[in-house]
Amino acid sequence: MNRRILLFLMFSAFAAVPCSGKEWAKKMFDGNVEHDFGTVARGGKAEFDFVLQNLYKEDVHIASVRSSCGCTTPVIINDTLKTWEKGIIRAKFNSRTHIGKKKATITVVIDRPYPAEVQLTVAGYIRSDVVLDPGSVDVGEVDAGTPVAKVLNIKYAGRKDWKIIGVESPDNVAVRVRETRRDLMADGKGRIAYKMQVQLSGDAPTGYLMDQIFLVTNDKRLKKIPVTMQGRVLSSVTVSPETLALGSLKPGQKITKQLVVRSKRPFSVTDVSCDGDCLSFKNPAGAKKLHMIPVTFTAGEEPGTLAMKINIATDLGKGAVAKCTATASIREPREG
Repeated sequence: MNRRILLFLMFSAFAAVPCSGKEWAKKMFDGNVEHDFGTVARGGKAEFDFVLQNLYKEDVHIASVRSSCGCTTPVIINDTLKTWEKGIIRAKFNSRTHIGKKKATITVVIDRPYPAEVQLTVAGYIRSDVVLDPGSVDVGEVDAGTPVAKVLNIKYAGRKDWKIIGVESPDNVAVRVRETRRDLMADGKGRIAYKMQVQLSGDAPTGYLMDQIFLVTNDKRLKKIPVTMQGRVLSSVTVSPETLALGSLKPGQKITKQLVVRSKRPFSVTDVSCDGDCLSFKNPAGAKKLHMIPVTFTAGEEPGTLAMKINIATDLGKGAVAKCTATASIREPREG
């Protein structure tokens, strides 16, 4: 697509917030206003992030959130959003203190630039007979290329013949489940326990890890039990800032800022690339643990807002690429 046309379309989408109605607020969630947790084990971690993005010129401020049910706790992640910035309303299902079929309405209250409310809905079924300890598999922060193992205990009280008969796991995750207890109680019911070992492989991709492991049982009513797996695989090379703010410029104006690229061992920068032609770079020479990369932006003639992705490749091997985003706005030229 012609660059002038692309900039025009981006600028056209950059609208002012309407002063009446509340659909402008709901539009920021892009239709993502409902979530079903499905079946959750007692004590199991169940969270969902409702993502919103500020599509407007004015800053958006989230004043508060509230839930219609104690089964769900909402949390605001980033309450003030500038243009194009994203925020999160995190819904936490309280599976340790509630059981059974639950549903909650989360009300998001916005006070700037105009008052508005958005309703989000979550639902799910919390089992009382299956308990997870801990409530999720949390691998924490791990360096790329480093395998990590975690253990989770599963307890069941109910049918004496209840069994875990299989596991469904994501790629790069190996799961082994071993039965550790099976007792027949005086009431004829069973007390059954399993130990689950989870191994994250060394070739797991970098970035935040949020996935689910499913325990498959012989219970035809509720055949699968989800177990949340979370963590972060750290890249062997990092860049700061992750968002390079170039500011507001006049057409033709230039500005240069620095990116700092780091690693725990000496490395060379092999290439710096961008998805636009407004940026130029000066590649650093030699192998060091820290590199400074000058980034020069030349504003084009068309007004608008730009978000440009920068990729910094290194000689540290597969996947050792640092990524960041450069943002800038080009002002309307003054007449006369």
